[in-house]
Amino acid sequence: MKLTGNLFIGAQEVSATAGTMKALNPATNAEIEPSFAFGGPAEVDRAARLADAAFDSYNNTSLAERAAFLERIAVGLDAIAPELAQRASLETGLPVAQLEGEATKSAAQFRQFATVVRQGRFRDATIDVAQPERQPRARMDHRMQKIALGPIAIFGASNFPISYSVAGGDTASALAAGAPVILKAHNAHPGASELQARVIQQAVKDSGLHEGVFSMVRGAGNEIGEALVDHPLIKGVTFTGSEAGGMALFRRAQQRPDPIPVFTEMTSVNPTFVLPTALAARGAALGDGFAERMLVTVGQACLKPAILLAIDGPGYAELKHAMITRVGAMSARTMLTPGIATAYRKNVERQHDAGAERIAAGGDPQRKWDGQSILFEVDGAHMLEDASLSEEVFGPAALLVRVKDVTQLIALAKKFRGQLSATMQIDQPDHPLAARLLPILERRTGRIVINAFSHPQEVSYASIHGGPFPATSDSRFTSVGMSAIERFLRPVSYQGFPDDLLPEALKYDNPLGLWRVTDGEVSKT
Repeated sequence: MKLTGNLFIGAQEVSATAGTMKALNPATNAEIEPSFAFGGPAEVDRAARLADAAFDSYNNTSLAERAAFLERIAVGLDAIAPELAQRASLETGLPVAQLEGEATKSAAQFRQFATVVRQGRFRDATIDVAQPERQPRARMDHRMQKIALGPIAIFGASNFPISYSVAGGDTASALAAGAPVILKAHNAHPGASELQARVIQQAVKDSGLHEGVFSMVRGAGNEIGEALVDHPLIKGVTFTGSEAGGMALFRRAQQRPDPIPVFTEMTSVNPTFVLPTALAARGAALGDGFAERMLVTVGQACLKPAILLAIDGPGYAELKHAMITRVGAMSARTMLTPGIATAYRKNVERQHDAGAERIAAGGDPQRKWDGQSILFEVDGAHMLEDASLSEEVFGPAALLVRVKDVTQLIALAKKFRGQLSATMQIDQPDHPLAARLLPILERRTGRIVINAFSHPQEVSYASIHGGPFPATSDSRFTSVGMSAIERFLRPVSYQGFPDDLLPEALKYDNPLGLWRVTDGEVSKT
């Protein structure tokens, strides 16, 4: 598939109006052809107007039509998976095999959301049948369903160039909800972004949908992102990235004349608590497993297990030695972007300056943007005193916390801010302590893992990728899993409607065969 470097505004390709850029191969520090167009507020406005024009027809597509559209995207992603993985590898330094897995995952998400759409449960169809004889006042017929918010602006992520980028979970769930999407492509992988955008654009055309269902823009600096958040026709935003970036967008959206929701996924250290019996029984295996998971993707995953806490006692020395061995054997590897590599080195220095002791280091960097694997250790008392030690270091570094006793472990658990996940490694005798930790962790995360590690995560009906601030800006929602669709929906009640004016999901004879709540009872009536 030929890359043109153009923007995608509906069905049209648009050349640069605000300069151009070339992708950077971080492994070689060399630019890659071709040049990619930058746009500005004018392109955002055009895309937003098209999305608004598309909304009514797209939001009212039949469930079958919308599901078929999502499946066309999946088929298109499958067809370009090898080419997409190769291009993404050039632009990120990540292994081709890993990126082929991402492409498979991305296509699978569109198929999963197609199933969600066909099932129709996301409509949350609810009916309170009229009671004309009720005294002292009759009750009219009330029917409720959920519809899409409106056009959604999605900011592509840097660290997963396929599965959380243009054709990622945010796009799949927004389109499943019935919301047109304007995608701000991440400048770290413009070629991979274009390949994905072409698949979605073609699926829009092949499905006979309004061209405004999907657009992709790109820009330099903050101007184009700010234009997206400010535009009055945009009704929701998703963002994956730093706390500073996410909160800047969140605050900007709240200052609009009509504030809109911004669903951010920002920062997390995903703490792992190794409880005493498990530590004594399998300390070495747990240390090695933790370090192995930490080092995946050069530590550039939002679910990277970054901090391990264990009480100093039987098994601690074995756990520590295994972590040192695994980290020490790891060669330095290319990080995603120069900015991420530079920030990583600064944050490693911050950990050292805060009093963490470097107890292991992998191979020295051989290329300009390589990240060296680092393992720090600190005692629990020091960590309680310095909150900066529990801040995220995005990259291949981890912190081992040597805890004095159970009381200190509980105190440390309470000091963590909101997290995307938390893990407990336990054996049967650890269950009473795990029960004490559980309510503490429930208040601080959206996902609690037992006897596994925080990364990777399934994409399923029960999976949650969210948590209290600063992990996300709204802990009620998830950005991964089938319930991610709920971010883009709002309820509408229809009171006293004749059958011919009701939406399909609420008609009297239930032509879609949906499960509905009627007078408080779940049925297909």
